[in-house]
Amino acid sequence: MSLFIASLNSGSNGNCYYIGNDQEAILVDAGLPCKELELRMARLGLKMDMIRAVFISHEHTDHISGVPTLLKRYRIPVYITAPTLRNGKLRFDASLINHFAPYQPVVVGGLQVAAFPKYHDACDPHSFIVSDGKVNIGVFTDIGKPCDHVTSHFSKCHAAFLESNYDELMLSNGRYPWFLKNRITSGKGHLSNTQALQIFLQHRPSYMTHLLLSHLSKENNCPELVGNLFNRHAGATNVVVASRYCETPVYEIRAQEGLYSTAFVRPPAPVYSQLRLF
Repeated sequence: MSLFIASLNSGSNGNCYYIGNDQEAILVDAGLPCKELELRMARLGLKMDMIRAVFISHEHTDHISGVPTLLKRYRIPVYITAPTLRNGKLRFDASLINHFAPYQPVVVGGLQVAAFPKYHDACDPHSFIVSDGKVNIGVFTDIGKPCDHVTSHFSKCHAAFLESNYDELMLSNGRYPWFLKNRITSGKGHLSNTQALQIFLQHRPSYMTHLLLSHLSKENNCPELVGNLFNRHAGATNVVVASRYCETPVYEIRAQEGLYSTAFVRPPAPVYSQLRLF
């Protein structure tokens, strides 16, 4: 049994992640224009009629801007929390709206999608684990710091999208104003390369086959820098740097015999406050 994954775009200009089996699939976030999403999926040989649901992590524009047109054109159900729907000011057919709650898996065909809270400067942010009962895929982006929620779920994943947003030196020496640098590093902004690497080194399971480094900053990171950093420690894990300009290939993720494990664990919930990154 396999799951297939791809990043359709990853960065502050738009985020969208594909996870599916050979019959159905879901998208996590839809921050691309619908036409561009269609083009990228077509180039990968992925069919829009396999998309059974869209799960929204939080209300920032780079995660939701393509949702209204996508839902209007394809009548795809959207799973979103009530605060995110309200703060995102999204408007679409109410019959397509479904709410999710942390640690209550949503069944989409042969897939189970479970959300869990995270630290980020949004009203009700969540990360996701997608599973077919044997293979676990994690989507861990837009995270302020590596709390127990993140690390415990990461340790159950056969593959993961993991944020590696900024290099500390590039951010410190870069042109961003002080208040924005402070927000990014505040614990409710984004993960640095160093923080992401620590998660990978300390919590990677032996059976993780693919790591897709995601949501890289255009100004404060470099794909070659972060790719080289992780590849020095990758071992048998295939490290891919997801682009902000194009889609990745589709990767087939299989579970190794004897290494099946549930991904739905529940550490203590973090406390949030809302900021806004520019």
